Amino acid sequence: MPAACDSVLEDIEDIVSAEDLKPHDRQFVRKNVFPKVRKRHSQKNIQTDDDPPSDSIIPGAQKIWIRTWGCSHNNSDGEYMAGQLAAYGYKITDNSAEADLWLLNSCTVKNPAEDHFRNSIKKAQEGKKKVVLAGCVPQAQPRQDYLKGLSIIGVQQIDRVVEVVEETIKGHSVRLLGQKKDNGKRLGGARLDLPKIRKNPLIEIISINTGCLNACTYCKTKHARGDLASYPIEELVDRAKQSFQEGVCEIWLTSEDTGAYGRDIGTDLPTLLWKLVEAIPEGAMLRLGMTNPPYILEHLEEMAKILNHPRVYAFLHIPVQSASDSVLMDMKREYCVADFKQVVDFLKEKVPGITIATDIICGFPGETDEDFQETMKLVEQYRFPSLFINQFYPRPGTPAAKMHQVPATVKKQRTKDLSQLFHSYNPYDHKVGERQRVLVTEESFDSNYYVAHNPFYEQVLVPKDPLLMGKMVEVNIYEAGKHYMKGQPVSDARVYTASITRPLAKGEVSGLTEEFRHAPQNGTKWKAHPSAEIPVKTPLSSWMALQLPWQQEGGGLKILSVSLALLAVLVMFYYGGMKTEL
Repeated sequence: MPAACDSVLEDIEDIVSAEDLKPHDRQFVRKNVFPKVRKRHSQKNIQTDDDPPSDSIIPGAQKIWIRTWGCSHNNSDGEYMAGQLAAYGYKITDNSAEADLWLLNSCTVKNPAEDHFRNSIKKAQEGKKKVVLAGCVPQAQPRQDYLKGLSIIGVQQIDRVVEVVEETIKGHSVRLLGQKKDNGKRLGGARLDLPKIRKNPLIEIISINTGCLNACTYCKTKHARGDLASYPIEELVDRAKQSFQEGVCEIWLTSEDTGAYGRDIGTDLPTLLWKLVEAIPEGAMLRLGMTNPPYILEHLEEMAKILNHPRVYAFLHIPVQSASDSVLMDMKREYCVADFKQVVDFLKEKVPGITIATDIICGFPGETDEDFQETMKLVEQYRFPSLFINQFYPRPGTPAAKMHQVPATVKKQRTKDLSQLFHSYNPYDHKVGERQRVLVTEESFDSNYYVAHNPFYEQVLVPKDPLLMGKMVEVNIYEAGKHYMKGQPVSDARVYTASITRPLAKGEVSGLTEEFRHAPQNGTKWKAHPSAEIPVKTPLSSWMALQLPWQQEGGGLKILSVSLALLAVLVMFYYGGMKTEL
């Protein structure tokens, strides 16, 4: 039974259970200890399996199931944690029932996502599974009742997931929620060169910064990810190069706000993008993540040039959230509707065919019918091909949760009305008959097609021909739906092999340096990279990594000294307990 952690521990070494014996209690335990007669077993009964039994508490011998909710940044964190655990020797499984431990990586953006997270915790406990919690929910509110007594790893501590899992397997409850700093300055998070298992071996997700500069009144993610902290350009470029060397053909840049990149380290997003473009091989593509309007306004000219580059998708996700300036002011979004329109109009003019995706919140506190109608007009004007419609949910601890709420029935009706408007137009009908160049990267949900994207990151379904996967091909568009087009490969067209090397197999660990590759698996510890902040090893037994006395010069004398010291400690505990009793 793990000891409950009602307060945040500074480090994993601080594990203390209320049931632990004090020195003066040891004398009374001695009289209850009896020698146990061991039964002799014949040779035929000795277990010969190489694998430990399924109920083994030897760290590194268990199966782990990882579930991630939320954004691509969260998915990247999940991939990093899976990679480190697999490199250590744990088996990452897709079967939750056979897993010994569940690693649940949460999202705090909306109530339903947290509800799924809470339900998964309950299900794990009912199934007698060990549980480690990660992501934005426990980071933002670690003292919630349903998190008590469970191990938690913070969003900036994912490079120590092996330690937390190891101690949880042993029955301890551990929490690592600290902030990474260098000379007092907050760092972006875990290193980018950690081992990783990509969900899709062809797609690399790179978080270019964590946190943001805004303080939106409805946002819970800011409580977890904090203020802006950007990774250096050279580290991001190195990660991209490494990805291409491992067979990746598509890179996604992600963060809470990619447009704000670099403002904390004296650079900016266009500077990073031009450096990354130089590293992209022919046939591979780069997709830029979400950027808020304020931080792209000053870079419109450069961003248009970058989005016109043949190895960059002409796609940008710019959340508007509402077309009412009064609502935007209550949200503290730091822009007005005119700013959003300026960004969209400029990019549409300078980047022909660009795809603009946006987000809208229906029923924000104080939103009137007139405010909502302004939002409807905006969607009707731009007919966004990709629109993320969200009904407002008050998140605990946010200023918006304390505002006067719009009735639930009104929120639902507005969400329904906007959804109907969105589904009233088909953005791709006019593209039937076109010849397009597409990059094939994944399989469709129904497993009937492969999924590709054209230069505008529009989804194109192609036949399931294994020769097409990871390739850039030309197709004729013969059908269009609301969210996709269907294309037939052109027989006489050139096919680009985007990857510069063979992609990793599904489930294969990415980012292993030579020292990782030569480290034994199946439960044997792997050494951390020399630049790691804290080596990934069991802290409670990390003294074993030191050179032992018999390995040193004059070993015999040192063994005697160590033995005498240990004997003195035992005697002190023994007589100290007796003295306390008297």
